[in-house]
Amino acid sequence: RTIARLLVYSASRLSRVSLQHSSTTGFACCEHRRGVPQNIGEAARYYRLAAEQGLADAQFNYGVFCDRGRGLPQNFGEAARYFRLAAEQGHAKAQFNLAVYHAQGKGGLPQNNHEADRLFRLAAEQ
Repeated sequence: RTIARLLVYSASRLSRVSLQHSSTTGFACCEHRRGVPQNIGEAARYYRLAAEQGLADAQFNYGVFCDRGRGLPQNFGEAARYFRLAAEQGHAKAQFNLAVYHAQGKGGLPQNNHEADRLFRLAAEQ
């Protein structure tokens, strides 16, 4: 877990972003950080490595990168996969994003309003 957390720290520094929920778009958005050269591709790689170690924050962040096509080709199916992994660990933002995917039938997921409602509730309860 320590290595995974270091990878997330490095990724956030390289991407110069702070990922957070946006009520206007429904997805995570970014704020630029200063003082570190930006390298989005390397940041995506670090988030993926940390996500593979099972760190929910990294799984969520890598899902956002996949959703947005930041540093890698846009891939909604991969985004859904990583949002699900983080959501299953109780990550509220991942639950929210996965709910949106279910509501829209996005990322290869069938449209399922019942599952979307369940996930929206889980996210809201945190």
